Amino acid sequence: MELEDAFRAVGEFGPYQRRAVGLLVLLQLYMAGQAMLLVLVGAAPDFLVDQTAAGPGGVRFTEDLDSIVTEWSLVQDEAYKVSLAGSLFFAGVLVGNIVFGPLSDSIGRRPVFLTVLFFEVLFGFLTAVAPSYEMFALSRLLVGLMNGGMGLVCFALTQEYVGRSYWAMTGTMSNCAFAVGIALFGLLGFCVRPWRTLAATTNSPGVLFFLLAVVLPESPRWLYSQGRVDEAEEILRYVAMRNGCPASNLKLRRADPALQRKGGGGLLRLVSNPVLRWRTMLLMFTWYACSLVYYGLTLGAGTTSGSRYGNVVMYGLVELPAYPLCMYFINKPWAGRRRSTAGFLCLAGASCLCTVILPEDSAGALINSRSLALMGKLLVSAAFNVVYIYTAELYPTSIRNAGLGVCSMACRVGGILAPFVPSMRVVHSSLPFTVFCLSGLTAGCLTLLLPETLGSPPGETLEPPPLDPASGRVLHPKLHLYEKTSRWPTDRHPGDLQTDGHSSYRQTAR
Repeated sequence: MELEDAFRAVGEFGPYQRRAVGLLVLLQLYMAGQAMLLVLVGAAPDFLVDQTAAGPGGVRFTEDLDSIVTEWSLVQDEAYKVSLAGSLFFAGVLVGNIVFGPLSDSIGRRPVFLTVLFFEVLFGFLTAVAPSYEMFALSRLLVGLMNGGMGLVCFALTQEYVGRSYWAMTGTMSNCAFAVGIALFGLLGFCVRPWRTLAATTNSPGVLFFLLAVVLPESPRWLYSQGRVDEAEEILRYVAMRNGCPASNLKLRRADPALQRKGGGGLLRLVSNPVLRWRTMLLMFTWYACSLVYYGLTLGAGTTSGSRYGNVVMYGLVELPAYPLCMYFINKPWAGRRRSTAGFLCLAGASCLCTVILPEDSAGALINSRSLALMGKLLVSAAFNVVYIYTAELYPTSIRNAGLGVCSMACRVGGILAPFVPSMRVVHSSLPFTVFCLSGLTAGCLTLLLPETLGSPPGETLEPPPLDPASGRVLHPKLHLYEKTSRWPTDRHPGDLQTDGHSSYRQTAR
């Protein structure tokens, strides 16, 4: 049987998958705390400067706050180091995407996932005991490195453990849990004030998650994409047994091993295949814009007027309404994945634009800069959620993590720049929101150039696309990626294909 038929036979989202996905979803709470750690441990209180004293001894803080700023006097000429530590975290995430995304496509999801989770917990405790700013910054870089790999593989596993009809739901659950994790981190920061204790407490759940994750199996989709069909069948039979489904005689269709090996070219395949190359460039900018606006607004929560802890909680909870909206829109034929992503991004940009043009004396009104910023955060969260699901559906399983890794790499470029964008208000108060506005509107328009994936079958490898027996035409021509092989069907329809100057086949529709 085909792989999707096998998932329907064993249970697309049975009790066993619910437990496995539940663990991966809860892991987002831990990852959110690591990503947002600097918002609170890097909080800068008000201070006075004694002009008669030189160096850090001349700074006196007027607020009883324990943070890296107060411990290492990161103010005035040293203030940039707080944003630098945040950028180092996202730089580590970027490198982690580059390294661990393709690596998980090559050696498997499970070994990469367990390795990076173990070292993220280890380096997380190093953050809590760092004796100097330099060691603290290094630990944030290393935590980000592991976080980038873990987040990528974790998301892929939530998709690949279940049937395709549940991909949107599991992806949304992961992003929703991340938002809840931001809010819980704000509450934890209110209860645990010393920054070293807060860092250790935030990192401690990772130990439990690692012990629970050891029993997770390899992705059957990845095994199948690598031609390891027997192992994929064994895991699917185990899933069927745990789900209470009789599937002891389950047999998967054997694909051509040569084609399966050819389909796993990783990063090289993203560049050499013209359709993949086009999609990847568009998706990279979309991910970059989502990250820049999302983290720019979130990391700016600590500098917004009011309680810094309440702001962090609010910027986490405001995301939650975005996810029911996503689930509604992305499954409607008139919206789908493509229009939903574009619409949410454009509306987020428009919300930031309204923040720019709003009169400065509107702080006491119902619609003010703070409420519009929260609306922008809600909308860009919705776009971020959809683009995760959309990207996973645009890439075949054999190179899905390579594609997600490259897109996530672009995403982290936005994350690296995000900590510095709120500080641009020293140049002009409207400059940060101008940057967010232009990024959201541009990315939303470019997303409309991508194909729709709603209702189309997923690709497992880069094999030639199936033909409709009745008409001989290629099924779903906008989604299938293929190239000339010795086994190319001879009864292809001339309207579906054209040749280039090197006599190799390429896809006419993007």
